[in-house]
Amino acid sequence: MRLYPTIGLEIHAELLTKSKVFCTCSAEFGGEPNSRCCPVCSGLPGTLPILNRKAVEYIVKAGYTMNCDISRFTKWDRKNYFYPDLPKAYQISQMPRPVCLNGHVDIRVNGEDKVIRINRIHLEEDAGKLVHDEAAHVSLADYNRCGIPLIEIVTEPDFHSAEDVTAFVEKIRQLLQYAGVCDGKMEQGSLRCDVNISLAEPGAPLGTRAEIKNLNSVKAIGRAIDYEIYRQTEILESGGRVHQETRRFSDSTGETTAMRSKEDAHDYRYFPDPDIPPIIFTEQELEEIRASLPEMPEQRLARYLEWGIAKNEAETLLSDKRISDFFDAAAASYPNPKAIASFILVELMRRINLGEADMGTLPFDGPALARLVELGETDKINKSKMKDILRSMLETGKTADQIAEEENLWIREDLGLAESVIDKLLADNPGPVEQYRNGEQKVFGFLMGQANRALKGSATPKAIKELLEKKLKG
Repeated sequence: MRLYPTIGLEIHAELLTKSKVFCTCSAEFGGEPNSRCCPVCSGLPGTLPILNRKAVEYIVKAGYTMNCDISRFTKWDRKNYFYPDLPKAYQISQMPRPVCLNGHVDIRVNGEDKVIRINRIHLEEDAGKLVHDEAAHVSLADYNRCGIPLIEIVTEPDFHSAEDVTAFVEKIRQLLQYAGVCDGKMEQGSLRCDVNISLAEPGAPLGTRAEIKNLNSVKAIGRAIDYEIYRQTEILESGGRVHQETRRFSDSTGETTAMRSKEDAHDYRYFPDPDIPPIIFTEQELEEIRASLPEMPEQRLARYLEWGIAKNEAETLLSDKRISDFFDAAAASYPNPKAIASFILVELMRRINLGEADMGTLPFDGPALARLVELGETDKINKSKMKDILRSMLETGKTADQIAEEENLWIREDLGLAESVIDKLLADNPGPVEQYRNGEQKVFGFLMGQANRALKGSATPKAIKELLEKKLKG
């Protein structure tokens, strides 16, 4: 039996508003348990929600980044279910009239371009968080996350492999980060994914799906999909039947396990929320929101290519908005973007990959790194010392100029000394000099190395090279 996987996604992204979606409590991550909640987000009787306008603006921005149609009229519904982290026993969400519809996002996987359709994006409130204390055999509810504005991005079942899905999730995270509507920190739960998977023979109707809930890393998403394909294949090939259910994934075992039977929409008993009026957008409002979108990855890529940066290098810079922002700030300070990009990708990223630095906590900004690159490119310091200065900048927070001064790394041009040193070098090495003059050009590297070592800090490599060439020809 040849089975073909079909996969659809529901991506949940918390919006970067200062307050929650229906009350004024802080939406900041963390805090002491139950310290950032009030009667409204705790669901106490008699309280009334008030809609956060910024959250509505942010979902529209998200919709535009994914080429969605924006509904001119949208309303609110109550999604009813009981779970301990949902104090009202219903979630304010959107069912028949979401904000965004009929979008698409382009991805590239293994050299192949693919178009992933977006069914809808709707706005809702997040639920709280259960903390399970296995030692004490208790589960505790933290309601700080209750009411944080959450968008749910629902795709069509356009995926057929884990690679397709992970490429798409990375692209969505990038789009939301660049739009400024979500930080994409999966480790904090601000972006998480539910995966629906079914298997069937090619050309046959879709099989019974299983949903894997709350995957909060790209790696976990890929592992969960691969395992679930394996699990369902084993069931179907042995003559069994896949049950429609919700499952959880364990990072430690790499397996999915059943949580509960999978609900359908009618199980939630959706009905219109009577406390929140619908939203009616004007064309002017939507155009203002669209115009407020910042520069997106595609636009930055075009700009980087115009600067002469190789496409693969540009895409690496763009893979993390913090790196791209840092690079832009550096390039604005010293107009040599190719040299800056190369130093960031080779030296700074190496330090980050080794765990010696983190983009979120660098002790210096883009212009400070640009100054280091400028010192090397303009022969104020030897380029071979740039990586050592970078290490000191990371360790001490000092500027490149301060470190060069303290460690006596400045190149102080003394052409008279350079000429006398080179004259002595040539006199002490008659064999290599004769070889060079007889056409053996490779000997020049040896002589250049000797001169550089002898004149360390007393002349620029460029000046040494010019003077050495002049003497050899004479």
